Amino acid sequence: MAELKKMVVTTTIFIVTVLIMPLNSATLHVPTCRSYCGNITVDYPFALQHGCGHPGFRDLLFCINDVLMFHISSGSYRVLDIDYAYRSLTLHDPHLSTCNSIVLGRRGNGFSVEPWRSPYISASPNNVFMLLGCSAVSPLFQGFADRHLPCRNVSGMGCEEYYDCPAWDWIGRSKIGSKFGSGPPECCAVSFEAIKTINLTKLQCEGYSSAYTLAPLRVDGPHEWSYGIRVTYSVQGGDEFCRACEATGGTCGYSDVDDHKDDGVKQLCMCGGSNSTSNCESGGSPSSRGPWSALNILAGFMVCALAWMTSHKN
Repeated sequence: MAELKKMVVTTTIFIVTVLIMPLNSATLHVPTCRSYCGNITVDYPFALQHGCGHPGFRDLLFCINDVLMFHISSGSYRVLDIDYAYRSLTLHDPHLSTCNSIVLGRRGNGFSVEPWRSPYISASPNNVFMLLGCSAVSPLFQGFADRHLPCRNVSGMGCEEYYDCPAWDWIGRSKIGSKFGSGPPECCAVSFEAIKTINLTKLQCEGYSSAYTLAPLRVDGPHEWSYGIRVTYSVQGGDEFCRACEATGGTCGYSDVDDHKDDGVKQLCMCGGSNSTSNCESGGSPSSRGPWSALNILAGFMVCALAWMTSHKN
């Protein structure tokens, strides 16, 4: 009888080990989506973990030493703020010219978005880019008569006001040509929508400045402008999927069928140890039922074992 009990105990330990190990392994693969970086909340559609958030914003934000960075084809920028109410971000480029400092030598990043990201992120319509020291043969000026250059004010901000900044006196650059007389102006203000990309190398410009307004705020002169890059974002198809997912206790994410194309990357609702293509109440993949089935099998075996030992006690 003692040998039989020992056999039952050994078999039970073996089955527990076999069944519990997959449970722990499955748990390790459940994505944990961080929700902050420093003092900035990172929420849907953004994320810091692969597989979290919306697929259109994947591999966009990175948290480095509690500093949130925004990475696109033109470079990396520090994220100063994410405004979820107005669906916008404020970015900082350390080589961006301001009213007190003009940076030349094409050291700035400019702002250029990958084509597949363009439906999701773009510079704000209230953001003006002021291109500095552009060549006369710059693509920016090709196809335009001298009096019809693409330079113009954007949201009440432009080069004529920017010329009043003290930085122009410090660098000693001439303002000649600012009236489109004998060549391209030292500064040309454009909207992002007008040229779709701010690439200093391709535009043959020496530097740039960027400022934005937050209506209905009105400021008195360029020394009070908000310098930085204001970016708007849009979730294609709306937020209905994520709202339904979160309402049932899930976390919004996506599958990584193909990391290099938007095609084939699908949104997922992560529900603990399972994933769903709708929400956590609709049922997950068959594997999500595996852990519970394993526990039921284990419980059933233990009950049978105890019953068998009881019936053979004598």
